[in-house]
Amino acid sequence: MAQRFYKKSKVFDTVKTFKKIKDKISMDIKDMSFEQLSIYLNKNKLTPKN
Repeated sequence: MAQRFYKKSKVFDTVKTFKKIKDKISMDIKDMSFEQLSIYLNKNKLTPKN
């Protein structure tokens, strides 16, 4: 007897979410100089949750 596998609908799509994040960052830093980019990156650092 063949088993059938059904896809569950995803509540959270990782690929789609990270593409949106990447696109937003790309638009934010598109025309920045190195100094501006450095400030942007320092300002938007991720901090680990404890």
